[in-house]
Amino acid sequence: MKLDILAFGAHPDDVELGCSGTILKEISLGKTVGIVDLTRGELGTRGSAEIRDQEANAAAKILGVSVRENLEMRDGFFVNDEKHQREIIKMIRKYRPEIVLCNAIDDRHIDHGKGSKLVSDACFLSGLMKVETELDGEQQQAWRPKLVYHYIQWKNIEPDFVVDITGFTDKKIESILAYGSQFYDKDSKEPESPITSKNFFESLNYRSQDLGRLVGVDYAEGFTMERCLAVNSLGDLI
Repeated sequence: MKLDILAFGAHPDDVELGCSGTILKEISLGKTVGIVDLTRGELGTRGSAEIRDQEANAAAKILGVSVRENLEMRDGFFVNDEKHQREIIKMIRKYRPEIVLCNAIDDRHIDHGKGSKLVSDACFLSGLMKVETELDGEQQQAWRPKLVYHYIQWKNIEPDFVVDITGFTDKKIESILAYGSQFYDKDSKEPESPITSKNFFESLNYRSQDLGRLVGVDYAEGFTMERCLAVNSLGDLI
């Protein structure tokens, strides 16, 4: 299955929090999208790996993505080395996306920055013919995505561009709420964490509103780029 867009997240829910509005919009425009989670989020303060598996599957159905896979790397302890790069390369070559979305380049959680660089490096290496990989007994062909974009997470990184997600925010929040174990629940007896507060949950909307305000729309999601933005004409910029 060839995908137009492949979104990577260090943990289940990273993609939903960072770029699910964009994913919903792209799917509405006819694009095929998949998600690959690097870990099962087993070190999360609340819930468990098994619960997160169920929540991720539920969120994938809400978003309407074509596929979702989990590489089962070690939460908190995966590294950017050849072994892990090859696992990412196999996914890139399997789905041959034109665009890859991945974690924020710098963030509060150490896995986010690590995951960002790991995926970015693997995207480059995936295009080298002499890097050989095999999946399900078959030799894979080299493939390099045309574009790698990094979504924004905990830190307020200044975006290189934003995507208007007006009309898709309700569905975005629905996909996030699929992770019932992870976010604000006034009745929960489990320990608190930075993402379980009411303030954090409310910030999901006001960040989108603030990014939208900057470009004159109701809601937006921001991304950073690895190279200069190129357009065919000035009229392509809105």
